[in-house]
Amino acid sequence: MNIQVKRVYDEPSRGDGERVLVDRVWPRGVRKADARLDDWLKDVAPSSALRKWFGHQDSRWDEFKQRYFRELDGKPDLVEGLAQRAGRRRVTLLFGARDRDHNNAVALREYLQHGRGH
Repeated sequence: MNIQVKRVYDEPSRGDGERVLVDRVWPRGVRKADARLDDWLKDVAPSSALRKWFGHQDSRWDEFKQRYFRELDGKPDLVEGLAQRAGRRRVTLLFGARDRDHNNAVALREYLQHGRGH
């Protein structure tokens, strides 16, 4: 599975493959044309309640992932569709958070790479 993670604010590149925004809310200051998205999967993002609870606090990272993975377990069609895409070609999961290591796109990549949702 060929999945990379990138901030939506980073410059798009040829090596990105399919560019998929995986945030529930549109990132501030980004024009839709500049984002060069192939897809925006709002429904694969964490619920608003979970996103607000997490608040990008590193101390909540492990618990966030557990809760988010449970949410993803309830969305097998969306997860399987994304996994199939990543099996065919590179997929870049885009996110808006400042923290490059603790965000939903990183957690989603981990979920997909460990075979959950298959």
